[in-house]
Amino acid sequence: MNTNIITPQGYIELEEELDYLWRKDRPAVTKIVQWAASLGDRSENADYQYNKKRLREIDRRVRFLRKRLEELTIVEYSPVQEGKAYFGAWLVLINDNDERLKFRIVGPDEIYGKENYVSVNAPVVKACVGKSVGDPVVVVTTESRQEWEIEAITYGPF
Repeated sequence: MNTNIITPQGYIELEEELDYLWRKDRPAVTKIVQWAASLGDRSENADYQYNKKRLREIDRRVRFLRKRLEELTIVEYSPVQEGKAYFGAWLVLINDNDERLKFRIVGPDEIYGKENYVSVNAPVVKACVGKSVGDPVVVVTTESRQEWEIEAITYGPF
């Protein structure tokens, strides 16, 4: 499956992160580095050492985000998707023990720090794609085999 896809909301969040790092975080850390460097001996200056490292981390993340944003394809919702489990959908699965699993199908760049966001590459998503409410879903991983049923699919707020 294409791993260079992202929801419109996910793309905006990555753009906002890039903007914050470049316009706010990096200038603030640069000022600290300049101040710490002006104090003289840099080899034993903890402020200089730490913030210089932080500056490298920010620059690395900025480079990554700029490149990644160019590679990503925004996948918009289409009414054709309605009633079926596709990219961007919120799903609720239920098993025989009445356990529910609620998640949103998103690109791999969107799952970090988000509860209930699952990558299009995950086994549970692969088992659900194209299915409708009431359809059985068998999720097979190297550790287990689980049977679920799709209880709900929505593309709006859940």
